[in-house]
Parts: sequence; structure tokens; C-alpha cells
Amino acid sequence: MKPERLYSWRNAWFRWSVGGVFVMAIFGIAVGFAWLPSVQKDYMAEGLWASICRAAGVPTAWGPPPASRRSVTVSTRVVADPSLLKKAGAQEVGRGATLALQCTMCHGARGLSQADAPNLAGQYPEVIYKQLLDYKHGQRHSPVMQALAGVLSERDIRDLAAYYAFLPRPTVSLVRSDGVRVPALIRVGSPMRNIAPCASCHGGIDQKPGSPWLEGMPPAYLQAQLQAFAGGGRRNDMHAQMRNVARQMTPEEITEVARYYASGPEDAAGSAARP
Repeated sequence: MKPERLYSWRNAWFRWSVGGVFVMAIFGIAVGFAWLPSVQKDYMAEGLWASICRAAGVPTAWGPPPASRRSVTVSTRVVADPSLLKKAGAQEVGRGATLALQCTMCHGARGLSQADAPNLAGQYPEVIYKQLLDYKHGQRHSPVMQALAGVLSERDIRDLAAYYAFLPRPTVSLVRSDGVRVPALIRVGSPMRNIAPCASCHGGIDQKPGSPWLEGMPPAYLQAQLQAFAGGGRRNDMHAQMRNVARQMTPEEITEVARYYASGPEDAAGSAARP
């Protein structure tokens, strides 16, 4: 067959080939830019058009957004400040200790809670700084904490963070010598669900700046926070990182991870033995 006839519309094989490629292209575009974004709740937050633009790697609009779209709810107003990573001086720690007297009822005299409030002793300063600012600005909700943080100045928050970071942490380690199995989500995550290991951000393997130290926290607190992230009740995580993880965790995984982080070696063995 001559080349001019091979690539002619009169050739049935040529028509079917072009038509097949066209149909596959339309199908691929529909799946990649319409169907897949539509079933992802996080990507539908700003509408289908914004999801398609993100998938294509192009901006949703050129130029400044209209006034009606500028009042977008943000999850946090806090910007990482490298100065928080420096060791605080005695004056900051001492002033923070005075301010912390109003925190002792829930968080303990030395930052170790006897209730279901988080332990703050030894917590990273940038973590406490961020959470207090989020309470102050209403990005994290708690009637008690919002009332207390609302009257704190920027310096007060920095000094409180310095004081609690100065205190010694609870003597809890995720390195077990008693044969207790570390939960898979902590060790290796769940690649099929796009979940990184908990320890890659929260210690054990690595520590991501801004991620809290979790070992020794009250289990009820950890479980409540994971449930709040999963249900959308807590939304002050940067770029919805914790919400994306917690939403994919089963109730059993939430309980298992909370128990493990909360317990020491002996307590972990006991928890593992209980049904």
C-alpha cells in the first residue's frame, strides 16, 4: 500500500488508530484532572477548577484574587522563627517560670501533668510558641487555653516556651529492650496510604522542626488529638499534614499509637498484654 493511502482517512486502520488515541487522551484527561481530584476531599476545598489547575501545575488565576476570595480561612498564623531554636538565657527562663505558675493546675508544677493535659516539660520551644499563638489567634480551640493565651504578649509566649523547653523531659524511650513490638505506623508508616512513619517527624528516627515531642504524653490526650484531626475539629496543622494522616488511621491504630507513645517500657508491655 502506498504511503499516501496508508495515512488517508479512507484507510479504516488509520481512522481507528487516530480515533483510539483520541479516546484514550480524553479518558486520561477526565480521570487525571476531573475524577481523581473530585474524590479527594482536601483537593476540593477550593473547587474543582482549582484542583484541575493544581494537577496541571498552573495557577488558578493570573493577578490578585478578587476581594470575595481573599478571606480564606487559614490553619495557622505562625511563621517559623529560627531564634526560637537558640538556647534561651536565664532571664527568659526565669520570667517564663513565673508566668507558668498559672499553668500548674493542668500541666503540673514541673510541666508533668497528672491529668489529661499534655506534658510540657522538655517540649521543643517552637512547638509551645506555635500552639500558644494559635490559641491566641483562634486557630486552635479550647475555652480555657484561648482565655489564658489571649492575654499573653509575644514576649510572654516566648518566655513560657523557653521555660518549658528548659525543664527535663520524662524518662521515656521508644527504644524497647523488653520485646514489645513498635506499632508499624511509628516504625515504617503506611506507604500504600501515603503515611510517613510517625517517628520521622516526632522523634525516634528524626525530628521535624515544629513537630512536638510525644513520648510520655497522657494517652487520653494523644487519642483525643488524633480523633480531632481525623474529624476536622482541630485544623491548626500546617498544610493539613496531621489531618491527612489521621483521617486514614483506623480507631484501633489511633488507640495503639496513643498507648505506645504514652507508655514507658513496663507500661507498654502491660498495654500490649491487655486486650
